[in-house]
Amino acid sequence: MKKYAAEALGTFVLTLFGCGSAAIAGGTLGTLGIALAFGLSIVAMAFVIGNVSGCHINPAVTFGQYLDGRISLKDLFGYWVGQFVGGIVAAAVLLFIVSQCAGLGGVAATGLGCNGFDGASTVGLSMVGAFVVEVILTAVFVLTILGVTADSKTGHFAGLVIGLTLTFVHIMGIPLTGTSVNPARSFGPALVMSFTGNTLPLDQVWVFIFAPLVGAALAAVIFRAFKSFYAAEK
Repeated sequence: MKKYAAEALGTFVLTLFGCGSAAIAGGTLGTLGIALAFGLSIVAMAFVIGNVSGCHINPAVTFGQYLDGRISLKDLFGYWVGQFVGGIVAAAVLLFIVSQCAGLGGVAATGLGCNGFDGASTVGLSMVGAFVVEVILTAVFVLTILGVTADSKTGHFAGLVIGLTLTFVHIMGIPLTGTSVNPARSFGPALVMSFTGNTLPLDQVWVFIFAPLVGAALAAVIFRAFKSFYAAEK
């Protein structure tokens, strides 16, 4: 249970500070600032809960770890529960904070950092385009995690590498979908936003749950192929 609680805490921090930066100060921070907020959240949490749970704080990352044989099926579901709970609680806290800010124009104006496509995308990305983008971005992200955590020699700075990778996938993804690559980070704000009467994020959130899981599976396949090639050369 300590591992699952740690994942809830880590996902809470990632969602609150990442989505909070987008919702509250996105116009000031811009794409790079929001991307850094997500990335730095990972770096911070890696040093807080890394030794407890491995600091997945992302159902797609956990799925990739499971497919690579690093965690059990029990932990897969336990991690998922913790991560989704953390994302939902963070979104609820963010809703409260935004509702207390008279100068933000209300919850609807902030969007709570929700992901979206078509009219909910800054560039009007289609549903198919959003799905493909999320698969690719998540595959790159999870592949990096599988690689940097596979060897104890690189494990000491894995948190920094993972945080920087999350930052760079956000730089590309924010204008397109708001960047999910994390089903829990997407579901929490979408669910809480629906309580305000705006159900569009919740209607679209399936893309940001399913596509990252597909991307994680793709990363696991690619990483396994790399390991096979390396073993064959030896």
